[in-house]
Amino acid sequence: MAKRVLLLFISEHSGHHCASRAIEKSLKMIDPTTETLNLNSFNYTNPILEKIINQAYMEVVKRTPEVWEYLYDNPKVLKNTQKLRAMIHNFNTGKLKTLLSDFKPDAIVCTQAFPCGMIADYKKSFGIKIPLIGVLTDYAPHSYWVFNDVDRYIVPSSETGKKLIDNGVDPAKIEEFGIPIDPKFNISRSKDEICKEMGLDVDVPCVLIMGGTQGLGPIKNVAKLLETSRLNLQVVITTGTNKKIYNWLKSRRFKKKFIILPFADNVNELMRVATVIITKPGGITTAEALAMGVPMLILHPLPGQEAMNTRFLLKEGVAIKAESPEDVVVVLEELLYNESKLKVMSLKARALSKPDSAINIARLTMNLAL
Repeated sequence: MAKRVLLLFISEHSGHHCASRAIEKSLKMIDPTTETLNLNSFNYTNPILEKIINQAYMEVVKRTPEVWEYLYDNPKVLKNTQKLRAMIHNFNTGKLKTLLSDFKPDAIVCTQAFPCGMIADYKKSFGIKIPLIGVLTDYAPHSYWVFNDVDRYIVPSSETGKKLIDNGVDPAKIEEFGIPIDPKFNISRSKDEICKEMGLDVDVPCVLIMGGTQGLGPIKNVAKLLETSRLNLQVVITTGTNKKIYNWLKSRRFKKKFIILPFADNVNELMRVATVIITKPGGITTAEALAMGVPMLILHPLPGQEAMNTRFLLKEGVAIKAESPEDVVVVLEELLYNESKLKVMSLKARALSKPDSAINIARLTMNLAL
């Protein structure tokens, strides 16, 4: 009999969604008869609140990032919001009951802490035994992940797992599989073939600029600075869902070779041809870059999870941080003229990567499924 797996994430254009899609794809690869439901849990349970919180979050991280830094994984905030979170979970009970009754999942996988906590509380309140798997998509776990009724935690690194254990999680519940990325990152065409298809020169360094799924960061400034620099390079920029940045870049006449793309579904190929990637260190982008062995130049990480990801990547020697768009050119020049350093960073990245994470999570899910 076919297994049913419920996958829960929040926000359509997010790393959480990318992770849940990667796991869903892997589940189908293992057993094509598997029935899956991949659901934006926040939109399902609280559609109006989702819009308000998403808008508020974007405004905070853009205008007053120090506020988000204070709120992120703050024990005082965690304690003061316990009643509010309990109230939201209770409010969502009816919708959850309908969802679980209709779909009848054999296992539930959550790639974000909000649905994970919601399901964990539901399991506790009603005594249900559906296996619940929490999948962390950043290298630093926050306290909102910790619940007794989570059966397994998937973590990116041993350091991440240790922090969960320090917060009271049973070590037997932790699996160090890594951040789930699309299985296609294990399949790669030749660099020459992709360059020819894209109109890139295989012998000229290629810089890939990414601002996450929402095209955040000083992409305009970096593009202008690279264009006027003395560096011999070609540039590929993906702008995600940021139409304003995309239209501005497409309307500009660049003297150097610039390829401007909107939301790209061939990131594996773009990273395959990249010499260096200039990016925000979101969990998914980071895991993808590690899998492809691309050295990272980090600029303007968001406070909270991205700042913590940055510390991890710098410590492991797979990334360099630039303090400003102007600094990007200086750091990039140093990197491009130091091929041995680039090679060492690339080797370290591949050694740190876990490209089979999604497949391993899918196998565990099927094994735990009722």
